[in-house]
Amino acid sequence: MSFTDEIERRRTFGIISHPDAGKTTLTEKLLLFGGAIQEAGAVKSNKIKKGATSDFMEIERQRGISVSTSVLAFNYKNKKINILDTPGHKDFAEDTFRTLTAVDSVIVVIDVAKGVEEQTEKLVKVCRMRKIPMLVFINKLDREGKDAFDLMDEVEQKLGLKVTPLSFPIGMGYDFKGIYNIWEKNINLFSGDSRKNIEETIAISDINSKDIDALVGETAATRLREELELITEVYPEFDRKDYLDGNLQPVFFGSALNNFGVRELLDCFIEIAPSPRPKDSDTREVKPYENKFSGFVFKIHANMDPKHRDRIAFVKIVSGIFERNKPYLHVRHNKNLKFSSPNAFFAEKKEIVDISYPGDIVGLHDTGNFKIGDTLTEGEQMSFKGIPSFSPEHFRYINNADPMKAKQLEKGIDQLMDEGVAQLFTLEMNGRKVIGTVGALQYEVIQYRLEHEYGAKCSYENFPAYKACWVKPEDPKNVEFAEFKRIKQKFLAKDKFGQLVFLADSEFSIQMSQSKYPTVKLFFTSEFE
Repeated sequence: MSFTDEIERRRTFGIISHPDAGKTTLTEKLLLFGGAIQEAGAVKSNKIKKGATSDFMEIERQRGISVSTSVLAFNYKNKKINILDTPGHKDFAEDTFRTLTAVDSVIVVIDVAKGVEEQTEKLVKVCRMRKIPMLVFINKLDREGKDAFDLMDEVEQKLGLKVTPLSFPIGMGYDFKGIYNIWEKNINLFSGDSRKNIEETIAISDINSKDIDALVGETAATRLREELELITEVYPEFDRKDYLDGNLQPVFFGSALNNFGVRELLDCFIEIAPSPRPKDSDTREVKPYENKFSGFVFKIHANMDPKHRDRIAFVKIVSGIFERNKPYLHVRHNKNLKFSSPNAFFAEKKEIVDISYPGDIVGLHDTGNFKIGDTLTEGEQMSFKGIPSFSPEHFRYINNADPMKAKQLEKGIDQLMDEGVAQLFTLEMNGRKVIGTVGALQYEVIQYRLEHEYGAKCSYENFPAYKACWVKPEDPKNVEFAEFKRIKQKFLAKDKFGQLVFLADSEFSIQMSQSKYPTVKLFFTSEFE
């Protein structure tokens, strides 16, 4: 298969939603269709009988939520599909925002009963800003929920999208009979048996055919005809170009838990979704079909295999071919690195790959060379743009609860911070360590992982800070900067890379500093030019 064919058969997408809308369950069912797993697991917060494949961290199995993006790849109908299942919980949104830089399209999952929720709004806003093509899957149709038209109105109003249904439910909740597939012109009857891998599908060439009455009953059939007529009047016809430009979002209905409506979604998705797309760097736009390799690190994960303290940097390939054992330039360090065992992923299972193409996600074993946002090339000096880093909003002192394990604690903190889970600040005044996170739940995850992966115990104390501001003086020798450091010494710290940070205790304190010391610039992220 040629280089161009390899690129065109790839589909790399993320699944996003509010927690509990069924995102991980949908991922499982997609894997089931790809023949990647034999029996899908569901995420439940009690003790799980069969855990979800994408929730492979111990804490995820216990809490029944996803706390880390996982990468899963499989083949389906000669297409190579890479799924990134993201955390829905807002405390882990940072991981999700970064993952959105590595996908070419997105599936948004919405719960039929709850409709559009807060976290979905935030994530969709990021996708719209980046013009990522989105497809909406309205899930849990076997439960009582909102009317299909009301839901689509809500999606349009709250998320600012322009939708067109490509499948439509026949009834809902207790009256749920099945789905009419507008895209393929067939009816899929619902039996409610989740053990059946694929429901029966009956092709319907004419919507007015009496066969429909026999299949779903006269009342449901009449209602379906009326609703389909309304759809053609109200919603635009599906146009692939509008979808790819981010101006039109197709909608599918189904029940992931019952494996219903998932095949329709997948079959349509692989036809219409984009193959790998170009990406902007600080010097130019990089196209996937270029001969020379380039890629960027969007995630780092320590201890994917707790038996071997390994760290994996996840690299999204943007252009060219990535080959095993070939030297590539690490742009930030300006040095060449070789990778003898690059991995392709299937949740926590990994296999070594010799060659990877644009759109693929490759895992590189990392000994501490990488940080999130790093670019790898075949020699070109450029960096990919738009990989966000966030200013923490929660701060706590971290204390060692087991003096015998100081080394393990230090190593654990060091590695977990590289993942971008949280940020570490060392106070200038007394050398105490403060951990800053975007969400409070992160502290629990850090504590759990330190104990179970590194054998170290920690405790926390509150640290009264409002926001972290990175400090950049116009002139480091300036008297004004010396004065700023003297007055604020209690609140000054160094981050992991030795940059000076002002841990401000209030919004007022930030404003006062900015007006009193105009030559000392404050930034809310560590990435400033």
